[in-house]
Amino acid sequence: MAPSALVTGCAGFIGSHLCETLLLKGWRVTGIDSFLDNYHSGLKRENLQPLLRQPRFEFVGEDLLKVPLKESIEKNEYVFHLAGQPGVRSSWGGQFNTYVVNNILVTQRILEAIKGQDIKKFVFASTSSVYGNTDALPTGEGQLPAPFSPYGVTKLAAESLCGLYYENYGVPVVSLRYFTVYGPRQRPDMAIGSFIRSILDGKIIIVYGDGMQKRDFTYVEDIVRANILAAECPAEGEVFNVGSGRPVEIMRVIRILEELSGREARVEFMPDQRGDVRDTWADIGKISGMLGFVPSTGLRIGLKRQIEYMKKSIN
Repeated sequence: MAPSALVTGCAGFIGSHLCETLLLKGWRVTGIDSFLDNYHSGLKRENLQPLLRQPRFEFVGEDLLKVPLKESIEKNEYVFHLAGQPGVRSSWGGQFNTYVVNNILVTQRILEAIKGQDIKKFVFASTSSVYGNTDALPTGEGQLPAPFSPYGVTKLAAESLCGLYYENYGVPVVSLRYFTVYGPRQRPDMAIGSFIRSILDGKIIIVYGDGMQKRDFTYVEDIVRANILAAECPAEGEVFNVGSGRPVEIMRVIRILEELSGREARVEFMPDQRGDVRDTWADIGKISGMLGFVPSTGLRIGLKRQIEYMKKSIN
């Protein structure tokens, strides 16, 4: 019988790509999404449409705080928890409660529903934001987490809950710390999508800071592959970085986008934003050694694919 998976956040950027890949591999997939308003729900509904045409895909459009989870978990062997409240800059102030609910309380509810169930793996989508503004570069999983934003705090709390349920209840958890994911269907508030849109529209690109800060940009297909490797591997109770292992300056990315689009970028610099770290750089030795993960999509190729996708979307 084909493997079966529950994917939370199935209509989102990474979740929709993961569902597509699982279906192509012959899996049966149950997707849950409540279309959080962190960005326009119409974009998520577009991501969902190709999945709804697949006979092995079942969609549950409900809030993870209310949906009867055990029913969905009992009929699936794997759980990929990608749903959550993303974004560093919007996690301050009055929005923090939303992050607590969607990142911590939802994760705890899922873990409660899973404990005692016979599942093969629970894969949790964590983030490099748990490391904070570290000077330990490249950053390995042994680095003490020190979040630099409320968002990072809530994701670290959720990740810690995963560890607790593994230690106390034997929930077969693997947590993946994603480093700056990009590619087609990227959230519109994320840097690369924003840069491309501004270049194509002839508008000014806003760069916070001096543009020399580095990010470990990771193509979405590599993130998806890491999720599947984590699900199928025997490891439990582990945390893995998922990145390219090759950090690039923000201004270098903009120059590549200029070359690929054939258009000149107009850049305006603004002060650093609270919660933004200086540099990120994943040490991927652990995931490469234990899971056989090797990034397969270089930055230029990935950026070209995202530009082509966005051009089609605009048209």
